[in-house]
Amino acid sequence: MQNINTQKEYSDYVDKKTPNSPILKNCFNAFWVGGFICSIGQIIFDYCEYLGLDSTSSLTIVSISLIGLSALLTALNIFNKIGKFAGAGSLVPITGFANSIVAPAMEYKSEGYVMGVGAKMFTVAGPVLVYGISSSILVGIISKLFIA
Repeated sequence: MQNINTQKEYSDYVDKKTPNSPILKNCFNAFWVGGFICSIGQIIFDYCEYLGLDSTSSLTIVSISLIGLSALLTALNIFNKIGKFAGAGSLVPITGFANSIVAPAMEYKSEGYVMGVGAKMFTVAGPVLVYGISSSILVGIISKLFIA
């Protein structure tokens, strides 16, 4: 009985000390920052098509540009500030993936290029790659067996 009271008292204490999260403000910031990042990609795409490139080449340039820009912003410690402000809005898949590669690489650079950068660069993105590739192979096999 004493343990339940202690846990309830602790829970009440935590509830008093924990500030309420401004959910609507956070959602709004995530929405407009994510939309802004996507708009930058769309502007790059439209500019590439204006220059006469086909859609496939334009999409490749958009991907490379967004990856490079987010890697640069991560290296300059700007992407983290954007992430704190926008939350999940800054994790539009391609920019978030680039950040998840560059951030650990920069963090472990002091341990050397092989055992630091090389070994730890995929600590965050590695599981995403493994499960993403594995699940896509599984879906492909199931699709081939039952659909085609």
